[in-house]
Amino acid sequence: MNSGRESTHRLSPSVPPPYEGDIVGRGAELQLLDTVIDRLALGTPSFVDITGEAGIGKTRLLAEFCLRARRRGVTVLRGRAAEYEQHLPFHPFTDAFAGLDDGPTRDPDLPEVVSRLLAGSDTGPRSTIGDRFGLHRSVARALALLSRSGGLVVALDDLHWADPATVELVDHLVRHPVPGPVALVAARRDRQTSTALSAVLTRALGAEAVLRIGLGPLAEEACAEGLAPGLPREHIARLHAAAEGNPLYFLSLLHAHRARAAETATSVTEANGIDTLLLDEMAPLTPSQRRTLEAIAVLGDHAVPPVMRAATETNEDELEDDLRALARRDLVRMSPGGRPVIRHTVLRTVVHESVSPRRRAGIHHAAAVELARIGASPVEQAHHIERSVAMWTPQAHAVLKQAAELTFSTAPTSCAHWLEVALRLLAGAPEHAAERRELTLRRARALSVSGGLREARSLLHEVIGTAGPDEADVRTSAVILCAQVERFLGNYPEAAALLDREMHSRPAPSDRVAIGLELSSSAPHNTSYPRMRSEVARTLADARALGDERGEAGALAVAAFGEAYEGRVKVANEYAKQAAALMDGLPDGDLTALGEPLGRLGWAEAFLGRYADAERHADRGLRIARATGQVYVLPLLLLCKAHVRIQVCRLGSARDLADEAEDIARGIGSSELLAFVLANKAQVRIAGSAPGDTEALRVAEEAVSLMGPRTNWRASMAWCMLGYAALTGGDPHRAREALLRAGGEDLSGLQPSMRPLFSELLVTASLFMGDAASASRWAERAHEDAERLGLPVQRASAMRSAAQLALHDGDPARASSLLTEAAALCGRYGAAFWEARSLLLAAQAMAAAGKGTSATALWDEGQRLAAAGDAGLLVGLAELTRPPSTQAEEPARWPATLTPREREVAALVAEGLTNQAIASRLYLSHRTVETHVSRVLRKAGVTTRTALASLMARPAQRAGEPTYPNP
Repeated sequence: MNSGRESTHRLSPSVPPPYEGDIVGRGAELQLLDTVIDRLALGTPSFVDITGEAGIGKTRLLAEFCLRARRRGVTVLRGRAAEYEQHLPFHPFTDAFAGLDDGPTRDPDLPEVVSRLLAGSDTGPRSTIGDRFGLHRSVARALALLSRSGGLVVALDDLHWADPATVELVDHLVRHPVPGPVALVAARRDRQTSTALSAVLTRALGAEAVLRIGLGPLAEEACAEGLAPGLPREHIARLHAAAEGNPLYFLSLLHAHRARAAETATSVTEANGIDTLLLDEMAPLTPSQRRTLEAIAVLGDHAVPPVMRAATETNEDELEDDLRALARRDLVRMSPGGRPVIRHTVLRTVVHESVSPRRRAGIHHAAAVELARIGASPVEQAHHIERSVAMWTPQAHAVLKQAAELTFSTAPTSCAHWLEVALRLLAGAPEHAAERRELTLRRARALSVSGGLREARSLLHEVIGTAGPDEADVRTSAVILCAQVERFLGNYPEAAALLDREMHSRPAPSDRVAIGLELSSSAPHNTSYPRMRSEVARTLADARALGDERGEAGALAVAAFGEAYEGRVKVANEYAKQAAALMDGLPDGDLTALGEPLGRLGWAEAFLGRYADAERHADRGLRIARATGQVYVLPLLLLCKAHVRIQVCRLGSARDLADEAEDIARGIGSSELLAFVLANKAQVRIAGSAPGDTEALRVAEEAVSLMGPRTNWRASMAWCMLGYAALTGGDPHRAREALLRAGGEDLSGLQPSMRPLFSELLVTASLFMGDAASASRWAERAHEDAERLGLPVQRASAMRSAAQLALHDGDPARASSLLTEAAALCGRYGAAFWEARSLLLAAQAMAAAGKGTSATALWDEGQRLAAAGDAGLLVGLAELTRPPSTQAEEPARWPATLTPREREVAALVAEGLTNQAIASRLYLSHRTVETHVSRVLRKAGVTTRTALASLMARPAQRAGEPTYPNP
């Protein structure tokens, strides 16, 4: 248990609760929040964003919502971000989870993340949590578990002060809503919200994933009736005008009015503002009471008895008396966890700023000493050390380094902050120059995985420029990390120039291998592999000369990837086998520096159709990267697994892998990496979604937009996925345009080993457009490339291209022969997705050739593979290619073609709800609901809502048809 948060002190039951009486003037907002509670009863998650200026009533509305939720049996957790604790990671969630102490006995299965958060900010690498993205998923699982009994509300107040780790976690929970009855409710000041959090919530608002409630000024009538009953209306009018309808300001003016004339109070407000009125409330306090109030304002979450006594130099009885006096004056109230808090955050700010800097430093120093004595985490101690220590001391330095180490994996922005504090204390001490460079390198590493790429680059140049001749390890590490940062920024020439310069400075042989591996990593991202082939060979020779098995394995993996990309299958296979033999024989500890080569080996094996080997090496790379905090490597490995899962038709897990890769890419802050991730995610969405679903196209469009004018491999991948998504969305013109934009008229810009697959898309698009001549040209190109490669999936793709032309020419017999051969070829090598696609197209051709029985058998097998692999695209294709002989025997499986939102809308239509009622229930616009209903009717093949309701009411056990519970 976090010693800094323990509290046994509670105010007397006679102390008034934080909020008394009915809420004033917010009836419409409460009705919206009541619908959120209704959705919890239906098992539906929500995210609510309450915005407004300071004192407008956000906290009051949040409290009322929580009270109503509790009355309906919902578990409620409340947390708050704090103005002066913005470097304590996950502070609002830690605060919220601390409320479990006052609730029912915890579920013994509650994930480790809760106990870790409750233990304080000690969130270093854990066996079951790992990096910060694993922590995000663990928090989501914890919320789902806590929601099982009656639903869960997590209310996060003052989120405009959220620390960066909290913003990332909120982003994750918004983009991946917790399945089940979980409502996340945030209250914040819009103008003080960080750019990062504003972007998260604005993006979610545009995607209709957030309900936003903006609070405006209270009407004069509401103030008169709810806040100042019995006061003459002329006085209320003056107070309301001076307060501009802000209830906090109005109540402060009212307090002043009751102590003096209303005119005087108004003039004071106009002259000096709300700060003067709030400070006036402190005038009657004794010196001891004021010191206690100031300590609460400065200490925040650490205003617990042991720390309070140390900071105020009082004994237990004196502190108790002061707290009771402050409570009677309603300056201090009790938090849900039993800790004294100042009545309002605005009042806390006023009190905090009224304390002299010297006095604040003294309070923080006393807190740091006491927290160390009672065993609080280094992160909590670091918070107070930062605010009280002005010069370097061994003890302070050790605590700051420990805090940085503990937060690197799950809150790297906080890690970078603690290292910055440590570096500031080291400034001006020449004897610590080497230590400064080491800490600067560590800080750059933290920034490089948390969105601070440009700052990291500046710090790394500082290290490179100042490292002495006896600091070769630090210098080489800085050079390699700087090159990686340049790659993340899309600056490949700069990365290569930096590495070339270092290579010419005659580094040690072992450093030369490490630099060579990094230099080789620019291919094929921005430099063609043939141009880097000699560099890879030189690195391989250097490693072998040194007997460096790790370096040798890394160079072989890079060579395998490059040759596989170029389509030199025989050479690539040989390199891949050698790399695998070396890596498989080394323990995990020896592969720590080979995370990226492991990913490249996995991708090479995936291109070569060796799916089991590819996934095995990707899994090992993920295990090592997570254990060692190498976050930047994770997307490459996750996408390798996702690519394999597409090929073997396991789309459900592929979606999860692509989503995790996206989370990491957004966290790193590299637009090029994110574009590459989104291109791969688009491929997953295309294969896993029903035909016509727009998500894949949206994702591909974002990938292309992020790539901008770049023309490298990742850019061509993004444009290819845009073409693929456009084609499955029914726009062959845009599809062909995008594919030719990616590869040029001769397709030379496309990945050689993938050309047959993309040529197949061009064949399909051209035939849709009535351009048979172009289709024939692309089919011939696909055949030539596939024969040169000799890979089964590519050869099957060329066969499907030829089959499309045969069908177009009226030869279904030849088409069915080509397609059944393609299916058999894919099946022998485990490419179940392409096997299913070939079977379904073969069934269509067989039916056209008049072979109904054979068509049905092929269709049954193709549909089975598609459904088992959760391949929505192929399930939709199955419906389009269903042989006539099966249509009378089996009911339509049209619901499988619906998107999740369309299913939700269809279920509500079946309940009899109007479009407007559905819009209110789902927080959608009326126009959006109309669009969804129109699509559902079209996919169901009916024209009326009554007919749709009838279809929805049919027994759900038909032929494996899924059920759709009411949302």
